[in-house]
Amino acid sequence: MNYNNVNYELSAGKFEQLPKCTMPEIVFSGRSNVGKSSLINKLLNRKNLARVSSQPGKTITINFYKADTARLVDLPGYGYAKHGFDERNRWGQMIEQYFQSDRDIRLVVQLVDMRHKPTQDDLVMLDFLYQTGMPFIVALTKSDKLNKTEYTANLAMHEETLAEFEPIAIVPFSAVKGEGTDDVKALIDEAILSR
Repeated sequence: MNYNNVNYELSAGKFEQLPKCTMPEIVFSGRSNVGKSSLINKLLNRKNLARVSSQPGKTITINFYKADTARLVDLPGYGYAKHGFDERNRWGQMIEQYFQSDRDIRLVVQLVDMRHKPTQDDLVMLDFLYQTGMPFIVALTKSDKLNKTEYTANLAMHEETLAEFEPIAIVPFSAVKGEGTDDVKALIDEAILSR
């Protein structure tokens, strides 16, 4: 995939607005404020293609970005309590419909904050990916915010916690320092070429 030639395509607030699946899709999933937009921007070496928000829960649409050989799909962040039950329910239904609508999903990049244990919402999402046989990796974001001792301890904790879900890979990632960028790109490229 040419990471230097990716353009915003559209945002879907309802399942009916999803574009027709015409190429492989790489999906980015994670809780609000885990750094999805920052990770996408780092992969594409762009500052503001995916909008970074200081306010969690800002992305309430499924955002599509088109490259030459695949689409990148940014799901709305989950787990932000300020949104009402109906709104959260709508998001959940839309995400579930997206995953169950027979799209050519080659890989899910599941983001988890490296500084903390996975939240209950993270574990539900990981279990969903595992149970449905979806190919996924885990990107442990904000790795630059840990000192060496914390980094080593937290990586071991995450590897132990996530082992039961059998991710393809667990990659520490920093949008600030660039750690993990090449690894995530390589896994995406491998997934696009997998069929």
